[in-house]
Amino acid sequence: MNKKDIKKVVLAYSGGLDTSIIIPWLKENYNNCEVIAVSGNVGQADELEGLEEKALKTGASKLYIEDLTEEFVDDFIIPTVKAGALYEEYMLGTSFARPIIAKRICEIALKEGADAICHGCTGKGNDQVRFELTIKAFAPDMHIIAPWREWSIKSREEEIEYAEAHNVPLKINRETNYSKDKNLWHLSHEGLDLEDAGNEPQYEKKGFLEMGVSPLQAPDAPTYITLDFEKGVPVAFNGEKMSAKDIILNLNKVGGENGIGLLDIVENRLVGMKCRGVYETPGGAILYFAHNYLETLCLDKMTMHKKQELAITFADLVYNGQWYTPLREALSAFVDKTQENVTGKVKIKLYKGNMIKAGAWSDYSLYSEEIATFGEDNVYNQADSAGFINLFGLPIKVQAQVNAKNKK
Repeated sequence: MNKKDIKKVVLAYSGGLDTSIIIPWLKENYNNCEVIAVSGNVGQADELEGLEEKALKTGASKLYIEDLTEEFVDDFIIPTVKAGALYEEYMLGTSFARPIIAKRICEIALKEGADAICHGCTGKGNDQVRFELTIKAFAPDMHIIAPWREWSIKSREEEIEYAEAHNVPLKINRETNYSKDKNLWHLSHEGLDLEDAGNEPQYEKKGFLEMGVSPLQAPDAPTYITLDFEKGVPVAFNGEKMSAKDIILNLNKVGGENGIGLLDIVENRLVGMKCRGVYETPGGAILYFAHNYLETLCLDKMTMHKKQELAITFADLVYNGQWYTPLREALSAFVDKTQENVTGKVKIKLYKGNMIKAGAWSDYSLYSEEIATFGEDNVYNQADSAGFINLFGLPIKVQAQVNAKNKK
């Protein structure tokens, strides 16, 4: 699409460094086009404060702030947790936040009659793929503007210089210029000293961690919590019924206080490079741990193993921005079937960054103490195992006999 034909642009707007300077940049480089900013609220809390004033002051004609928190939890986070999907240990906090935001941006762009959608994702990152695949799913003919693939700016330092020259207010400076992404599920940190894989994260430095504390600074006494699940969905925290969103918020608090959920990882990005990041996911770490704990009681061996195998595929789809695909939907249908009996309660002890199993109960438990006991029982005939081993080991025995014969 020719630049002169673009009169109205809808911008995915977070108010961070990238999107803050994109508004004046768009107006400078796209014929003073109208810029409509859209911010998807996925639980970034104080980052939304003063956003409208800032967007309008820097040139936007209006700002939409869309509350997506309930949908984010119920339709993205919980299905991913039920799937047990982890991407190289990463709990996908940024990955599954992008499709829901991009979908809402498409809806607003179509309603507003926009000529283009703009995002602030870099050409090195995964988010450009996640945004644009979703745009292709919901507004396939929409023109996409990605300034990082067009402008002459080469670094975050140059972005700050551009912001200062255009009187764009920023909440960061050159010394605290980590690249961060925050929502109700996690907070990521990239850049600065973390770019050197040999540098230890500054967990104990004041202001580095925002969702919790270092395990070294956590209480000296353990904290016990309980979680109740129905069909794989968390429904109660410490015996109190509440929404999955409120459970996550409570887990964030108690998990953060006990130094839970810190992850330092060098991950394999979709675009081919390795990237080092530090993630804070206190509530998410507990939820994954508790859900898996309950599944050990409620899932049969074949289902559990196949589910673990497919969890890798599920995680790849989420990480790669392929949420709105037939395969992801099919895998979610499989996962929902596996969760029909994942109902019960788990108790967990939190202590200085550790999660320790402290009990699990379910009416659907396949675990039988009577069968598994090392004491005397009347339900398991140990002599039966001899025939089982003979049949199970028959291929090995035959192969050995053939090998021995052919060596003579």
